[in-house]
Amino acid sequence: MNHPVAHWSRRLEASAQPAYLLIADLIAEDVRNGRLSARERLPTLRELADLLRLNYTTVARAYAEARKRGLIDSRPGMGTFVRGTSPSLPLRGGSGAEMTMNMPPEPADAALLARMHDSAADVMARTDLYDLMRYQDFGGAPDDRRAAVQWLRRVLPDCRGEHVLVCPGIHSALAALVSQLARPGELICVESLTYPGIKALANQLGVQLHALPLDDEGPSAAAFELACKTLKPKALYCNPTVLNPTTTSISPARREALADVALRFSIPIIEDDAYAMLPREKPSPIALLAPELTWYVTGFSKCLGAGVRTAYVCAPSERQAQRLAGALRATTVMASPITNALTSRWVLDGTAEAMVQAIRAESMARQAMASRHLAGRGVLSQPEGFHLWLPLSSSWSVVEFASYLRTQGVAVVASAAFSTDGDPPDAVRVCLGGPLTRNECDDALRLIADTLEHPQHPHATVR
Repeated sequence: MNHPVAHWSRRLEASAQPAYLLIADLIAEDVRNGRLSARERLPTLRELADLLRLNYTTVARAYAEARKRGLIDSRPGMGTFVRGTSPSLPLRGGSGAEMTMNMPPEPADAALLARMHDSAADVMARTDLYDLMRYQDFGGAPDDRRAAVQWLRRVLPDCRGEHVLVCPGIHSALAALVSQLARPGELICVESLTYPGIKALANQLGVQLHALPLDDEGPSAAAFELACKTLKPKALYCNPTVLNPTTTSISPARREALADVALRFSIPIIEDDAYAMLPREKPSPIALLAPELTWYVTGFSKCLGAGVRTAYVCAPSERQAQRLAGALRATTVMASPITNALTSRWVLDGTAEAMVQAIRAESMARQAMASRHLAGRGVLSQPEGFHLWLPLSSSWSVVEFASYLRTQGVAVVASAAFSTDGDPPDAVRVCLGGPLTRNECDDALRLIADTLEHPQHPHATVR
């Protein structure tokens, strides 16, 4: 440790800059030029004060400044160390490597983007613009319904147009369904880890959520049956394919068991299948097992882009579709005719399927990077999905881990956001999509892996 100290002594003697700021600058400089290596142990405060002939307070301020800049980490009983080599990522608009919002990746495919631009321009050129700016009948124009049926028949082969509504996004459909099926104070069964949006909707509408324990096959059918017998739930909500957040999909056997319980107790099912189109091998929806009870919901926010606010609902019957249309009309008036026209064009001419394939390929590439960086960490993921579930070891608390990553420019979501039973596991959700390029995603994953490998951080939980 003498060589950097001697260098610092000469620089301190020759400079008029406050010593505590200069020491932090010197640490940064020596990391850049290789004099200090990642995870190299630095002198203690007392040792450095003696070697540089400075008072203890000045050196303490210097280390505090270096920690604030993310240059070093200190841990009681272990000492002070140079931070790892993974760079912090600059925040864009306060959210840097934005790995909190579960948006699909944006494939760098110039031909596909040109195809989307051309079809969008053609829609606007061939359509009466004033017609798209008027109020529309709720549920979509005839072309929109035709596109919806074509898209839904990929998973619901017998889907009928009179059962289908075109809606302004999945979230609006869920809000209308929850308000229609349950009154304030009544109860809906959900997974113990689930989509945060359903928690927010239930809270807004005064509806109670009853958590069903999760295992590798999905929510417990036995717990659902017990709830049906004792709590009289008004519906079952589930996110059956590539569950947000854990990435698991409900097994065929568990889908059958849940449908059986729902049929025996006449409990409606809200099947939020937002990620249904991502897997090549698409699981059979619960709606095929209990069609008379299931509201099947899917859309384009997770397979085209979050700004494509078009969703489809297949209702159990034509009469129930009309009832839901009334609830949606009261809350959203109508889906955007311009967005619907564009989405319908992409469905009918094959552009939507091409985009799904490109997003699937890009997701697989990013999941491969995650597997490489986070090997041995117990990560839950699906090759064709664009988020992962990362369990944490006892050296980190979940909040500390997420907070620390944010200081380094990487934003992830702590497990409490998804918990409905008040007992969230020690884990975070990491999203790999959105505007991040593949290289930026790789850098962020490397930073996460380095943080897990070398947790000499200022706020680590001491065991």
